[in-house]
Amino acid sequence: MMLTSALLGMALADPILIPLKKTPMTRGIGNLHSKYRADVPTNELTNYFDAQYFGPLTIGTPPQNFTVIFDTGSSNLWVPSSKCDPHIGTGFACLNHNKYNSDDSSTWTEDGTKFEIQYGTGSMVGFQSIDDVDIAPGSGGLVAKQATFAEAVEEPGVTFLAARFDGIMGLAYPSISVNGATPIYNQLMEDGQVNGVFAFYIHRDSSKPGQSDIGGEIAWGGVNPERFEGTYPESFTWHDVSRQAYWQVNMGTVTVNGDGFVSDQPLVECQGGCQGIVDSGTSLITGPTEITDQINKAIGAIEFIAGEWLVVCRNKPRMPTIDIYIDDVRYRMTPDDYVLTIEDQGQTQCISAFMGLDIPPPAGPLWILGDAFMGMKYTVFDFDTNRVGFAPLKGEQ
Repeated sequence: MMLTSALLGMALADPILIPLKKTPMTRGIGNLHSKYRADVPTNELTNYFDAQYFGPLTIGTPPQNFTVIFDTGSSNLWVPSSKCDPHIGTGFACLNHNKYNSDDSSTWTEDGTKFEIQYGTGSMVGFQSIDDVDIAPGSGGLVAKQATFAEAVEEPGVTFLAARFDGIMGLAYPSISVNGATPIYNQLMEDGQVNGVFAFYIHRDSSKPGQSDIGGEIAWGGVNPERFEGTYPESFTWHDVSRQAYWQVNMGTVTVNGDGFVSDQPLVECQGGCQGIVDSGTSLITGPTEITDQINKAIGAIEFIAGEWLVVCRNKPRMPTIDIYIDDVRYRMTPDDYVLTIEDQGQTQCISAFMGLDIPPPAGPLWILGDAFMGMKYTVFDFDTNRVGFAPLKGEQ
């Protein structure tokens, strides 16, 4: 499943690092300059074929375990509910996932407010509850006491039925939170448990056998110097958030450099500038369909189903580079960056990371720079200064 997401605290002495593990297919920032322990507690998360990155959190007392997408493109936490009836509506998507049972938690507080969030494949419907949420179980813990989250009783059909994760925890700004619920990370900031910084290392190319088991990592309340070249924050390229809703930035042009593959002339789109959001909850890179169709044709991709485009794998060495500009900074993508290679049961399939998604005004039109883009850099999100930063990755882990 190529997932697309929904549309002033104290600094920690050390960040809490959440490493992501691969599985095969069957407000002040002074403390951020401090040194980091070599034995930072960690919890493992999973990278499923570069399309889903998810990891653990717990809700309630005693803790009930869930896996969630940590999603910078939305702001609410939701998990399936024990009250989800697989025989009603789209409740069957709850069948294969862990479900929260308020009767089993001594710290649950009733809320009951109706909750609904819209996805491209349908709506997630449920109701709000209040309980303790730990986003770093087994790693020292970061517990948001009496946090508001949603229990899902209906989920958007096949999309979530096939998902390897249970729910979603949003990391975007409070302004887009459904029902005005305080996002979990922002509550931790208000409680003084973290500062406004968190960082992603997204490890790509999970299809190759023999690679490291580390599929990526989240650092809560800081950065992990072992994942990027240089020093923090000097080695990062910073982009101001243009609208504090999603992690939205000013994009420039998107250029396909022909290099003789399709044309000697580059294809330039998004002239005059446009807006993009850096979104860990989206697998690919999406943009206005009219433009992404031209990009896919220029790289020689073949239109497939559900908006996806296939690439002839043997053509990858000859395919062009693609430049994406944020502000005036160029981020160059090679075919290894923008082509997902999936190997399963002896079969290899190559998929273009560019996909059409037309987001209407007033939020759109928007580009979504998902995991395929974030996987090129170490990515920092900073609520304290309202900016996003990118640094070069260290050598392959």
